[in-house]
Amino acid sequence: MGTRVIVLNGASSSGKTSIGRCLQGILSTPWLLLGVDDLIRAIPDDGIEDGSLLHISRTGQVDVGPGWRSLETSWYLGIAAIVASGTGVIVDEVLLDGGRGQERVRSALGGTGVLWVGVTCDRDVARAREALRPDRVAGQFESQETVVHEGVTYDLIVDTSHATSESCAATILGHVPTTA
Repeated sequence: MGTRVIVLNGASSSGKTSIGRCLQGILSTPWLLLGVDDLIRAIPDDGIEDGSLLHISRTGQVDVGPGWRSLETSWYLGIAAIVASGTGVIVDEVLLDGGRGQERVRSALGGTGVLWVGVTCDRDVARAREALRPDRVAGQFESQETVVHEGVTYDLIVDTSHATSESCAATILGHVPTTA
């Protein structure tokens, strides 16, 4: 099976969503862009307020609560079902526990053809992006920049520090079969 899922993994504000949007514009068929932010928006607010699902500290540290993993599993099984129905999916992800998270995603997606892309960025560039985003807490990038990549095996790594989202998407597309 060819590539039907592109996982863009990187810290908050590293440029994943922008790359994903560019990929949607250059892939030969329509692909969905689904991200961890979509999952966060879908969970009950109470799960964030009481920390049972997710907690984001004032310093930007993100911790998952006891109920998060079961929702995350359902999320990825849903993505697998979308892919099984014939639609490609670009996943905008922040693997907070690196390689263990990659294994959970890999397990949920089963035999689906996945292209694993690491998205990196210079700390100063990410800080500037983070400051412009009202939905981000200062320090999120720094708390995630190392842990999201620990133990993760990639097919490709792109750095958005100086490269445009368009050029990163074009590089990624070069690793996707032309039938995608």
